[in-house]
Amino acid sequence: MSGNLDEIREQQRDTWDRFSAGWKKWDALVLGWLAPFGDAMLRHANLRKNSHVLDVAAGTGEPGLTAAEMVPHGKVTVIDLSERMLAVAAENAARRGLSNLETKVCDAGALPFPDARFDALLCRFGFMFFPDIATAAREFARVAKPGAKICAAVWNGPDKNPWATTIMSTIARHVEMPAPLPGSPGLFRCAPSGLMRTAFEEAGLQDIVEEEVSSIMTHETPERYWDFMTDIAAPVVAGLAKADTATRALVRDEVLALARQSMQDGHVQLRSTANIITGTR
Repeated sequence: MSGNLDEIREQQRDTWDRFSAGWKKWDALVLGWLAPFGDAMLRHANLRKNSHVLDVAAGTGEPGLTAAEMVPHGKVTVIDLSERMLAVAAENAARRGLSNLETKVCDAGALPFPDARFDALLCRFGFMFFPDIATAAREFARVAKPGAKICAAVWNGPDKNPWATTIMSTIARHVEMPAPLPGSPGLFRCAPSGLMRTAFEEAGLQDIVEEEVSSIMTHETPERYWDFMTDIAAPVVAGLAKADTATRALVRDEVLALARQSMQDGHVQLRSTANIITGTR
């Protein structure tokens, strides 16, 4: 089994390294779109001015960057499997003048930190992609100080996330995609009710609180939505790679038509919904 987990980990590292340029290109849009989820996590995190915070699977840096502004006498360590994603995070920190943020390439399932190191842990949209959810939750609990808050965001079900399903469901109608193995990494892997609560409970966390948060992904045009998703979403690119030229054009036309149906006030507006789970060490 560990060989399989290592394979998943390497696939994830490779994928996020390859997509880092797309994430950097669209960073401003992503920051605004995902901010409500990070803000909800930070509301629960009980940060103090001198807190030491760990942001796991931080990608281009949020919500760790915002946390760093909230802990001027503390420190934020942002970690990710992808060195290239963390390079974007470091650039963002420098641009915002944050000297209390450090980056480190490492694996959520084997954190290179001593026990009881951090005052708060954050993980926004990381758990869905970890090779082993339970192992990561135990590692989070291990490095958290007694009383520390551990806050995670995971996507809710497909029906509440048309930002993703508008394009992914269209691809699935036209392209033969292998069914993912149960429990394999994917956007909606952590959506089932009780899954994250159980992982947190089994890791020994207390006072677990769940909150549903929604945000609207906004694009100026249907074409911009298509460009965005084909730049940043690995499953979209993988699906389109299996399509011939004619099928790809058909998928694009259908996605643009669906996106046009989602226009309000002259912009494409697509709902995004996540669960925020907080536990106390």
